[in-house]
Amino acid sequence: MMKIIDLSLPIDDSLVETHAATIERITHKAGVEHFNWVVMSKQPGGQELFDKGERVATAEEIPDGEMLSLEIVNSSVHMGSHVDAPFHYGSTCEGKPAKQIMDVPLEWCYGPGVVLDFTHLKFPDAIGKKEVVAALEKINYKLKPMDIVLLYTGGDKLLGTDDYVNKYVGCTPDAIEYLLDCGIKMMGVDTIGLDRPCFLMFKEFLTTKDKSKIWPCHFLGRRREYCHMERLGNLGAIPKPFGFTVSCLPVKVKNAGAGWSRVVAIL
Repeated sequence: MMKIIDLSLPIDDSLVETHAATIERITHKAGVEHFNWVVMSKQPGGQELFDKGERVATAEEIPDGEMLSLEIVNSSVHMGSHVDAPFHYGSTCEGKPAKQIMDVPLEWCYGPGVVLDFTHLKFPDAIGKKEVVAALEKINYKLKPMDIVLLYTGGDKLLGTDDYVNKYVGCTPDAIEYLLDCGIKMMGVDTIGLDRPCFLMFKEFLTTKDKSKIWPCHFLGRRREYCHMERLGNLGAIPKPFGFTVSCLPVKVKNAGAGWSRVVAIL
């Protein structure tokens, strides 16, 4: 029997973060008024009549006095679980225009999954090549090209706290280089970002003006083409380290560097 495990976090307007989301929720009952406004505002003089209290349909004339629900989301494409495309990292990749999220091959977004366990690491630890090699040796697995690698830190348990934004286990570029050398095109992490915590990076960069200190794992994607998922969750629910399938098909957002995704593990 097929089992599907949800590895996604929602777009959540209750979280106060760098790029907070806002969601306008029009209820079923309020939808009656919204329906009137939509219809009347399209007609000559209709807005004026609406403002005066005229209506083309009353609640009593609509089934159960309810229209359809409607939510209007204002959100960064980096809120909730999402896939970052090469365009997010820079305008060019490997000397060519970088792929936007609509250009990412879907074959990169569906394939054999591998979970690497880094839950023993704690901030300010980071995941480097040495840690990746050790995690692979622990599960006795050799990466294959097009595997989808999930980096399990347990960081999603910090969601809603300052530590989720500021104190998580990030990666260093040698870890990403190693995965790319193995033929990986898609990887994912259960933290807010692939690199080390951003405000820590910003401080180091602004103090030293050393270019290698700012978004090094992301900027690596200007030299070598790859995608990654951020803000995953529930990686600990996957019952085995490999032998399952990951689906992370992103929403097609026009001219964008990322797209939201309902990421799942399929057993």
